[in-house]
Amino acid sequence: MPKPKSKRICMQTPTLAPKHLLRTSDLSLSQIESILNKAQVYKDMQHREILKNKTIITIFFENSTRTLSSFEIAAKRLGADVIRLDVSKSSTAKGESMSDTAANLNAMKPNAIIIRHKNAGAGYYLKSQVSCPIINGGDGAHAHPTQALLDLLTLKEHFDNDLHNLKGKKIAIIGDIKNSRVANSNIELLSRFGMEVILVAPPHFLPPTTLRTTHNLREIAKEVDVFMSLRTQTERHDKQIYGSLKDYASQYCLTLEILGDTNAIVLHPGPVHRNIDIDDEVLKDSRCKVLEQVTNGVCVRMAVLEFCCA
Repeated sequence: MPKPKSKRICMQTPTLAPKHLLRTSDLSLSQIESILNKAQVYKDMQHREILKNKTIITIFFENSTRTLSSFEIAAKRLGADVIRLDVSKSSTAKGESMSDTAANLNAMKPNAIIIRHKNAGAGYYLKSQVSCPIINGGDGAHAHPTQALLDLLTLKEHFDNDLHNLKGKKIAIIGDIKNSRVANSNIELLSRFGMEVILVAPPHFLPPTTLRTTHNLREIAKEVDVFMSLRTQTERHDKQIYGSLKDYASQYCLTLEILGDTNAIVLHPGPVHRNIDIDDEVLKDSRCKVLEQVTNGVCVRMAVLEFCCA
């Protein structure tokens, strides 16, 4: 009898789903710790060509200095090719839809797209249209995950380089919280590590919340371990709220008088409105960690790019 022919079985390698980062809750606690540890490695070892021959596209529909520059520096330090899509000169300025823009970018087969957009949820829409990782560089008043991660790293380093030391520490987030994606991401992330978040703002800048709130900055100044000041986001206001920003500053600007002799540190995501958000003298004080945040931003974004793309 003739031998039965053997069947060739083709084993297909499963396609891994792309790793997106649209908000901090996309990450587990262990993933967050791993990203921060890797970021600290990159502070000492600034160049590593782990993304060589990979292409990263940045597409920012809103202005940016720190986020855009640090992402591009991060990608280049990892050996990636970076393509910046200038929105003002792209076909979106001619009326091309986000859907068509996404389809065309996807056809170029990038290894990741970093997007900033004025509309909340833009990253989620882009994610549904492409096959590469999407990293959210800020969407409306919704989320800014890498800013929260770099803030967390700055706090970790200040509190003896141990995330467990954040538990029970108090952080006052001050300013235009209702319109702040930075506030949203930090509230979510820092709460997961046991920090007590206190929201300090005038009534019209406070969102609905179960967190502790106050309209009086001086009331809580002596009890907090961290001040996080925010920019007043006038571009997101439907109408003028204050007669002038000086009126706002008289109640919510961080000054040396408010800091007193406390050891509390000062954070700000930038850009800082000097003498509106933070006084000039505070910006020169050793307790102000604004430039450390910027340094940490590059390292954290290197670690995020490795996490999403390598």
